Amino acid sequence: MSLAQFHPTTPTARANFRHLYYDIGWFGLVSGSTMAFLAVYATRLGASSFQIGLLTAGPAVVNLLFSLPFGRFLENRPIIGTSYRSSILQRMGFVMLAPLPFLENYADQVFGVILITLLMAVPGTLLAIAFNAMFADVVPSEMRGPITSKRNAILAVTMTLSAVISGQILDRVDFPYGYGIIFLFGGVGALLSSYHIGRLRSPKELSVQVNSPVRYLPRISNAGRFFRQQFTIKAQGKTTFKRGLLRSMLGPFMVSYLIFYTFQYVPLPLFPLYNVRVLDLSDGIISLGTALFNVMMMFGSIVLSRWALGSRYKLLLTTGALLYSVYPLILFFARDETLFLIASLFGGLVISILNIGLINRLMERSPDDERPAFMAVHNLVLNLGILVGSLLGPWLADSIDLRTLMLVSGGLRAVAGVLLMRWG
Repeated sequence: MSLAQFHPTTPTARANFRHLYYDIGWFGLVSGSTMAFLAVYATRLGASSFQIGLLTAGPAVVNLLFSLPFGRFLENRPIIGTSYRSSILQRMGFVMLAPLPFLENYADQVFGVILITLLMAVPGTLLAIAFNAMFADVVPSEMRGPITSKRNAILAVTMTLSAVISGQILDRVDFPYGYGIIFLFGGVGALLSSYHIGRLRSPKELSVQVNSPVRYLPRISNAGRFFRQQFTIKAQGKTTFKRGLLRSMLGPFMVSYLIFYTFQYVPLPLFPLYNVRVLDLSDGIISLGTALFNVMMMFGSIVLSRWALGSRYKLLLTTGALLYSVYPLILFFARDETLFLIASLFGGLVISILNIGLINRLMERSPDDERPAFMAVHNLVLNLGILVGSLLGPWLADSIDLRTLMLVSGGLRAVAGVLLMRWG
């Protein structure tokens, strides 16, 4: 199979693009159903704040433990086949969630949700690594921007429709059986998404390429050597640290990112608890909030993509980070669904700003010749922030009421925004 067959105008390339669109379209169904309502389901079952936090913190721990060995595992393996098989393993978990609402004991259902989520995170980590490498191989560089934009738009549309339909089902079917229906709905969407991943075709059955990010993820036993190679140089027969690189990575810039990720995730496990137990929102209203959030996120992304942003990514980053603190503050003042829906509209717009600012500012600050090491450190910082924040929020909830925690969370996010403005 020749590389010429993968020119953007060839039938093979167009078929790949279609499968990538179908992949994300079907995945939008599970995102708007199972993924959007899993924490709400656990909350309605009576899960504690710590148990809700585990739904986020658990996968972060798995990512930290398995990213390096999975990187080594991928070497000399066909990347499309590995992506397909890992997606099947991960997304079977969505199917396994469907019978849980029919168990008699609510505590058993909560335990099942947490266990399945943790098990899914193992192949999910492999899928995340493999899919990124596969996408870079299957999509020509000049087409990645347009393809990614279209995938994001398709995801927003299908996720919004799925969330609205799921909310209507949950409002009309007795608890908890409605969740069994939407979990099955999501599981079917997840498996159909995997089917289209398996239909992709590569210029060659890709073993990890020299410039692929996966190359820089060795097995745990070689982790020390990996970091020595990335952060040290040899001069006059002696090994010395790349002090400038270390200062850049471990200095104020990356510390500000760590603080931001940590404070970002402090209230995330608490939002379902707050919406259900304090605001007493129905599943239909929660689904409407999800839909409004997604619509505004898509709108913001489309508008920003039309601007020539140039070097203004730090401005986007700091603006988005500071505005990010307003979402929990709006919820603090909410007494019914009105301010919740306003917060959803506002939050979607802010996330569209923040997403563009975060990743592009990170790319601006990372040296071209040291980017793999820089991104490895960022991945560690991201997952560490998710882990700490997801556990810190439930811990605070044991001593502070949920409404007050919304105010505290807004303050913490504002502090993180100021630090990003100073050091980001």
